[in-house]
Amino acid sequence: MGDRNYIALAIPFFFLFIGVELLVARARRRSVYRLPDAVGDLGCGVAQQIVVVFTGAALLAVYAGIYERWRLHTFAASSAVAWVLAFVGVDLVYYAWHRLSHEVNVLWAAHVVHHQSEDYNLAVALRQAIATSFTSLPFYLPLALLGVPPLVYATTAALSTLYQFWIHTELVGKLGPLEAFLNTPSHHRVHHAVNPRYLDRNYGATFIVWDRLFGTFAEEREAPIYGTVKPLGSFDPLWAQVAYWVELWRKARGLPRWRDRLRLWVARPDWPPDPSHAAVTGPRSRYDRPLSRGARLYVALQFVPVVAVTFLMLLHAQDAGRVPLLAGAAFVGATLLSLGALLDGRRWAHPLEAARLASLALVLVAWVRAG
Repeated sequence: MGDRNYIALAIPFFFLFIGVELLVARARRRSVYRLPDAVGDLGCGVAQQIVVVFTGAALLAVYAGIYERWRLHTFAASSAVAWVLAFVGVDLVYYAWHRLSHEVNVLWAAHVVHHQSEDYNLAVALRQAIATSFTSLPFYLPLALLGVPPLVYATTAALSTLYQFWIHTELVGKLGPLEAFLNTPSHHRVHHAVNPRYLDRNYGATFIVWDRLFGTFAEEREAPIYGTVKPLGSFDPLWAQVAYWVELWRKARGLPRWRDRLRLWVARPDWPPDPSHAAVTGPRSRYDRPLSRGARLYVALQFVPVVAVTFLMLLHAQDAGRVPLLAGAAFVGATLLSLGALLDGRRWAHPLEAARLASLALVLVAWVRAG
């Protein structure tokens, strides 16, 4: 049980439910997906999981090390108290981390990746940032001090992440009495919106009670406008991971005083005031680029092996050798870079894709000959 990667095992079900969402949307004559945006979303998630392959064990080891040395109490992994403490604790800690990730620039630089899509569907749930595994871990360490066993913590955190997948949809309306205490699609649509009344609201993971208790709750009343206040303007999943870090760096260099340059990293994202970050008061055009049907089909087909390689790497992260894992990561990284350039219409996109395919062919030929 301790070796199971629940996120990896859930990947086939993620795509199954995305397919169901597409069919339901079609039956209702609604369009909730755009291929370039969906590839960008899934590409962000793939990049994040590739990093987890190499760092996930080390991050859990930090938690386990604190648990082994400094825990205040010892619970059996089968203890109901340990599981209840973990379930409630993970949810409350997630609320605290999530709220601060909207209020502190260095945390927002990581978390903003999840908010960049201007669509709202199940693929957006998989749009994750590479850095959030590192920014969130310190918030969970008090659970190790309280004595929550690493297995219980890791399983509960994974289940919390899995719960949040299904709430990323426009196709599920309000759910009656459940709206009072659970985080639902309606509540989470508010969180992803940039309407002035919705900004920085509804931070919960499984429960919405923390938002109600701490004054950050907002009910869905008007149609949400999705994305970030300042749109990313790109479908490139790798650029998405670094764009806000680059913006912060440039902004810091432009400030005249050193103390303001340092303050910027821990200030709110709206400091200093920037006209380009004005609140969104009405509908706006979503970022898009013309792409032929053939180009769309090509991008989709090239993305399939990216998902397959990532899935296999996650399943075999513990027993695969370092060389196969690095080779898989190189393949995924090069493909994401190339597909992102194609989707954004970069001048160097086609030469890069030609070089990627040629390199892949050479590697395959060398592998066959060696075998």
